[in-house]
Amino acid sequence: MKIGVSTSCLYPLETEKSLLSVAKAGVKTTEIFFNANCELDKSFVSELKSIAAAYGVSVLSVHPTMSLAESFMLFSSYQRRYDEGISQYKRYAEIANELGAKYIIMHGGKPNSALDNEGYFCRFAGIAQSVRENGATLLQENVVNFRAGSFAVLEKMKNYLGESAAFCLDIKQCIRGGYSPFDTVKMLKNSVKHIHISDNSADNDCMLPTKGNFDFNGFFELCEKVGYKGDAVIEVYRDAFNEESELYTSYKNLMKSLK
Repeated sequence: MKIGVSTSCLYPLETEKSLLSVAKAGVKTTEIFFNANCELDKSFVSELKSIAAAYGVSVLSVHPTMSLAESFMLFSSYQRRYDEGISQYKRYAEIANELGAKYIIMHGGKPNSALDNEGYFCRFAGIAQSVRENGATLLQENVVNFRAGSFAVLEKMKNYLGESAAFCLDIKQCIRGGYSPFDTVKMLKNSVKHIHISDNSADNDCMLPTKGNFDFNGFFELCEKVGYKGDAVIEVYRDAFNEESELYTSYKNLMKSLK
């Protein structure tokens, strides 16, 4: 399993500067979080690709900037917005292909009256099919306060979608949702395709790895046991550290601590 650092850790630093920071720190694996629609332009994506190539960085996944709008765009009852949302996700699939990334990470919709759980799962499957036809795989992330932010809904979604179920598991979101990342891995098994890692303590649910109490060795051993084939990236909020150097020290310390 490769360990990397998401560019989102450095937000609100601009996306290209965040990627350059990760690359210059010697991190060879990343996830790119897009933060504005102008960053979907071909010239901008080419710039990101050049930075990654120059430093030998592998891009695992991309994260759309429309996360907060996905309920409105993709999981409502208005067809035109859905069509526009699908077009944008097709563009992200093209970008993923250009950057060599396998996955697109989706926060998804929030609970609303437009769709029940099964309706949501069907809608997700349709979006995933469109993304797959354009060369990438769509992953549902377990973000708190979104439809798939609870253990119960994740389990229902996995059972409903069967072999086509695909998730990005975020440790801090499990902690915020009040359920165990270990139990979630045991339940989702190999439908987990990508992992966002962070540390935590009794007082803080989002810390740099090796700053809290999380058992990373035990967690990764469990992932391997259930057949996990993917990689993992550190994804914390910017207030989890003061200086950028702390982020990369955490990354290095985690790498040293893993068996």
